[in-house]
Amino acid sequence: MEKGKDANIGDRIRVKQAKEEIEGILLESYEPGIVLIKLDSGYNIGISRENILAIKVIKKFENKVNEEKKDFKQSHNKPRIDIIITGGTLSSSLDVKTGGVKFLTSPENLFKFYPEIFELADVNVINPFMKWSENMSSNDWKKIARLVVKSLNDENVKGVIVTHGTDFLHYTSSALSFFIKNLNKPVVLTYSQRSTDRGSSDASLNLYCAAKAALSDIAEVMLVGHADSSDDYCFALRGTKVRKMHSSRRDAFKPINTKPIAKIYRDKLEILSNYNRRNKNKALVDEIFEEKVALVKFYPGQDPEILEHYLNLGYKGIVIEMTGLGHVLTEGENNWIPVLKKVIDKGMVVCACCQTIYGALNPMVYEAGRRIEGTGVIYLRDMLCETAFVKLGWVLGKLGDKEIKKEDVKSLMLKNISGEFNERLGEEN
Repeated sequence: MEKGKDANIGDRIRVKQAKEEIEGILLESYEPGIVLIKLDSGYNIGISRENILAIKVIKKFENKVNEEKKDFKQSHNKPRIDIIITGGTLSSSLDVKTGGVKFLTSPENLFKFYPEIFELADVNVINPFMKWSENMSSNDWKKIARLVVKSLNDENVKGVIVTHGTDFLHYTSSALSFFIKNLNKPVVLTYSQRSTDRGSSDASLNLYCAAKAALSDIAEVMLVGHADSSDDYCFALRGTKVRKMHSSRRDAFKPINTKPIAKIYRDKLEILSNYNRRNKNKALVDEIFEEKVALVKFYPGQDPEILEHYLNLGYKGIVIEMTGLGHVLTEGENNWIPVLKKVIDKGMVVCACCQTIYGALNPMVYEAGRRIEGTGVIYLRDMLCETAFVKLGWVLGKLGDKEIKKEDVKSLMLKNISGEFNERLGEEN
């Protein structure tokens, strides 16, 4: 008897091997000798048929979405939310034929998987592109910013949601925080760590809480997602003070050196810190960005020639992830002091951020820090390194467009524009 002849694509099966049994969803395999299974962890595994003793069907595949045949209708009497879909797990569903995902790019498709948000609002879907976040660039940030501002200035739109992949989401949230001037309504970025086919998916709660935030009075660029590993509530986190801190947990994003703006439950929103309120401003796009900026992590013994390398490539600015208080190598043959001075004297803007993530730089504690600051390095206190990279590109873009002068770069980098600095940093942060 052929192993697994009763099993069809999408069925839940148990594969028996000599030393172990593996359970998961049967996927379509393009290699005849391989049985492809999606595990409960979300990963796919291929098993050679030669190593399989038996295949048992645990549960037949049921296409519940199609069976339910939910009727999609806009009410036209609820507040409107514009959802800008750019990619990521939240805006995708499992394709059992490939084991990959299919993107959800219409209100009808969203309604099938996330009907709850349509109880809160009428949803207008905008789909500029579909990309995993590691494939994005500043050109994508600009495109998103332009679409967000267009929606913000539409009197029929109550708020805007941007769905996005997780890995570089905090870069995009920082970019929108600087690229959008006169913010007048909520701009909410949200995500999913786990796909909709998994019982532990965070997609539904994240999107529902994002919709609650988009309808709120909070006129901020914020990231909304699970606050802990349960399904109790989400946090609304400031776009310039958030970072992905875990590869797979549902509460991967954490507020850094600050408090969340709000806790968002299904039935209420609890404010935790100060925020800007919804207003009548006309939002504007300020998207100029200098591409020739870099983010470099200092490590023990590192040769400072990396700075000259970037200078020779025409880079205008660099952010260095320094030690906790803001140090790099200051003695011996790889002393950074002379090279820092050289590249800064030649026009490169060099900023320092803290590679410990939590806490703030303070070059005045030790003599080494004072010497480094004396070269002209701009110390960015508690600003996140990713935020610093985005802000430096944005600031230097203004210089290239002659909006500011070179001597203004430091003051603008140290100006608290979008909450990137916490002026009252304490031990609880």
